Amino acid sequence: MTDFPDKLNKLLEQRKAEDSLRSLETAKRLVDFSSNDYLGLARNPNLFHQSSGLLETMKIEESGATASRLLSGNHRLYQELESLLCRFYKAEAALVFNSGYDANIGLFSSVLQRNDLVFFDELIHASIRDGIMMSHAKSYKFTHNDLQDLRQKITRSLNPGSKKGAHTIYVVTESVFSMDGDSPALSELTELCQEFGCYLIVDEAHAIGVMGTGRGVLLHQSLENKVFARVVTFGKAMGCHGAAVLGSGSLKSYLTNFARSLIYSTGLPPHSLATILKAHEFIVSKEASEARKSLLENTGFFDQQIKAKDLRARVIPSDSAIRSCIIPGNKRVRQISKELADAGFDVRPILSPTVAAGTERLRFCLHSYNTQAEINGVLTILAAALQK
Repeated sequence: MTDFPDKLNKLLEQRKAEDSLRSLETAKRLVDFSSNDYLGLARNPNLFHQSSGLLETMKIEESGATASRLLSGNHRLYQELESLLCRFYKAEAALVFNSGYDANIGLFSSVLQRNDLVFFDELIHASIRDGIMMSHAKSYKFTHNDLQDLRQKITRSLNPGSKKGAHTIYVVTESVFSMDGDSPALSELTELCQEFGCYLIVDEAHAIGVMGTGRGVLLHQSLENKVFARVVTFGKAMGCHGAAVLGSGSLKSYLTNFARSLIYSTGLPPHSLATILKAHEFIVSKEASEARKSLLENTGFFDQQIKAKDLRARVIPSDSAIRSCIIPGNKRVRQISKELADAGFDVRPILSPTVAAGTERLRFCLHSYNTQAEINGVLTILAAALQK
């Protein structure tokens, strides 16, 4: 083995000093308040067997995709899945990627061109930031969910002397933000984008499966035709893996030709595609409707309990399944997370630099399968720990 470079060692030491060094740990059998498996589909045995059954019915006995989708990896299940996604989400075209990260990297790095302007919410996901950085566009962040700030920044960026349409402008947000769990005013945002001629892109990762009828916030608000692109992912409430970019047929053709994360990645294996297909069947079932109802009841009970335990000042308001309790300082939030784990509850600390210093937090992900006793228990311990 060669020596590890000094510059890299210093970066690791800096993380240790900041109490923000990450490590991989085997998942423990604790009460789940950390996973994105909001409806329990990832652990649903019926979904697992139905996916395998679909492969048996179609006489597919293959474990791998064998190559990129542009070579031999474009399995026939891809066509079936993308057709279903178009119907399910009322989209003209759908293009499946291996993950939400791959979808965002491929979309933003290829679509954004030199001299384009892109305005993104300051709390946008890291995958979108990475995709934007890989492009040649000029990028500007706007204050979280602040449409007035966005309007001002778009207005300032436009040169009064330039020709109309000299800049292609993109606006990027999420329908449910992964760290705060809140949502933008999407109807007003679409109107603002129409006013300035901007192309709106919305990541629906944390909305799919749980918001509305499970088809995401945009469709629930009948706004699906007012955006340039939607990103939907299947590794959260859908309980499987992969993602898709929804948009026009022209966008699909463009990404097929220029999105490097699609072109140079081996495709998803048949079982992954079968699982995504079956997960979408489940989402419109009565069982899924009951699961969403249970999730809604649990979020309501959680909010009641944080009020009863005088925790509201610390918890960011949210209409989603995500609740974040602000506990400044990496060391302190790690310690309280450990106390909860020792009591049997899995609530993960979110540290800086993942979030801004001073906004470190415990991120609670609520699920349809959590019980009120579990919710009351974890919040009781949390309240006691915060008083120490």
